[in-house]
Amino acid sequence: MKKLRVCMIGCGRISEMYAQVFKELSDLAEVVYAVDTDLNKAKAFAEQFKGCKAIIDYRECMEDNIDVAHIATPHYSHHEIAIELMKNKIHVLTEKPMAITLSNADKMISVSEEMGTKLGVIFQTRYAKGCTHIKNIIDSGKLGKIKCARSYLSWSRNKSYYADSDWKGTWDKEGGGVLIDQAIHSIDRVQWLVGSDIEWIEGNISNRNHEYLKVEDTADALVKFQNGCLYHLYATNCYGYDAPIELEIVGEHGKVGMKQDLAWVDIDGVEYYEMAEENSEVIPGKAYWGYTHVTQIRDFYISVINDSLVKIDGREGKKALDIILSIYESSIKNKRIYRDIIEAGGNHD
Repeated sequence: MKKLRVCMIGCGRISEMYAQVFKELSDLAEVVYAVDTDLNKAKAFAEQFKGCKAIIDYRECMEDNIDVAHIATPHYSHHEIAIELMKNKIHVLTEKPMAITLSNADKMISVSEEMGTKLGVIFQTRYAKGCTHIKNIIDSGKLGKIKCARSYLSWSRNKSYYADSDWKGTWDKEGGGVLIDQAIHSIDRVQWLVGSDIEWIEGNISNRNHEYLKVEDTADALVKFQNGCLYHLYATNCYGYDAPIELEIVGEHGKVGMKQDLAWVDIDGVEYYEMAEENSEVIPGKAYWGYTHVTQIRDFYISVINDSLVKIDGREGKKALDIILSIYESSIKNKRIYRDIIEAGGNHD
């Protein structure tokens, strides 16, 4: 089988995770380009792969039969890079968020469909074994009607985290603060697990401990799903350390949840067990990234090879972004945002 020719665009902090994944998936793909506006970063990444060329401008690789491009650049640039690549028949797997406005997310989806190119969005935490197990339980009906859900994120981001970047903690380049950067994964998991469209969203954002930023460092919201589930979410990066993320789904017959990578099930007080994520590999990077980038990326490569559907495509990747931008809008306007307004795009741009 011919290996996919892969390009890595953005060789910052998270690229160390990608480097490990590419080595594990060397039977499916070869990395032929490393791209970064800082050529030294691109060179450092490229040195790990035989024949990989380091470049500054991603457009240089578009004329060299690239099959898949991975985008791990600042948030605001995701849509522009993805659209140009897809128009050149290159499949794209981008880090979250896929864009920082719904209109740009929609443009990405439209180009993907028009060009027949694959578009995937990284939400690797869905692929955790415990999370997929919980999803199967919910979909089987064992919990009965879903009544409520919650997610709780309490992390720490100090001044140096933002000082080391020219885009983190900005509205125009990052698209927001703790919601769009840190809490987006837990929001995505909950909406996926609940499995229902949204009726309305009401939320509030504030900056309580990062006076040098204009974006939010704390947020809370209530999301009403069309199946009746009320989802309570809270996120802050004002805590003393990165505590384990907690989420819970409650149904008529019990509840299920996760504490970081530990999943638990409690049905009718009879069926109770815990399920830890098993991983034999030493994965570089932050522990809260988890160990499932490799699972999602392998899944994406197989969808390209077999021309099959992408599980977390643009439409799926847009759902968490939709919720986050609606929370921002609700807080700014101090009112509840209803689904018909959300579907129309609201003022998310």
